[in-house]
Amino acid sequence: MPLTCTVTPIWPATLQLGEGTLWHAASGRFFFVDILGQAVHSWSPATDVRQSWQMPEMVGWLVPCADGQGFIAGFQSGFVRLTLEPELKIERLGSPHPDQPGLRLNDAKADAGGRIWAGSMHHENPQQPLGQLACLHPNGRIEVVEHNIHIANGPAISPDGTILLHTDSLLRSIYCYRLSADGQLHNKNLWKTFAPEDGEPDGMTFDADGHVWVAFWGGSCLRRFNLAGDELQRIDMPASQITNVAFGGENLDLMLVTSARVGLSEEQLAQQPLAGSAFVLRTGVRGVVPGVWG
Repeated sequence: MPLTCTVTPIWPATLQLGEGTLWHAASGRFFFVDILGQAVHSWSPATDVRQSWQMPEMVGWLVPCADGQGFIAGFQSGFVRLTLEPELKIERLGSPHPDQPGLRLNDAKADAGGRIWAGSMHHENPQQPLGQLACLHPNGRIEVVEHNIHIANGPAISPDGTILLHTDSLLRSIYCYRLSADGQLHNKNLWKTFAPEDGEPDGMTFDADGHVWVAFWGGSCLRRFNLAGDELQRIDMPASQITNVAFGGENLDLMLVTSARVGLSEEQLAQQPLAGSAFVLRTGVRGVVPGVWG
């Protein structure tokens, strides 16, 4: 059913490809990225302060480090340890695709065991199934666990840590895995496939009730599902290319949602003046604390 709530833009409509939404409780800020703009952005809901950091290449996401010292970030070239303050520092950790420079890391989440699950895609030719799903273990080991992905998105990990959902956006399909405590994926199955008129499932996250919120590229909305795949709620958004969603705020009851301008015509941009914005929503639903690496 449609869910009525206030959708407030908190970032100008400048994001070419907004993505990588993250709540960072230690600093009281939401972080997100502009992949094509090669930038990391932050916004504080308490102070309304905005900050930006330019990156040397495309960046898809951030995951906090367990030791509190910065983040792991997904660059086009691979995993890096990223310090933003008091000065920018980048330490390269390795790549799941060292011999495929056309691939880039696209989306990721950390599980309760301190592992990062990160998907990749071919930047210039996403129609080809060249992407992967890789795991960055706490000891720095990189393990590729899936191949033949077109546009890797999601992923999302259930509050109890036993289920991982992962998307191939080009196929409009979300897959479900059982995630064991030792970091092994089992029992892959097709969780849900969407029709072309739905748009493409993009970033997603679980809420505290164990339901899944999915952003729809080309679908102008967020949709909430239970694990049986039934749609529970829908939020219409003022931009067509909705890319990612994360819960945050002091009570984990704010939702940060990103969007994109890339690929839209001048006519479409005139009809969607907020395309490329980041938005905050308050739905009455609470999220869970995001995972950390290490």
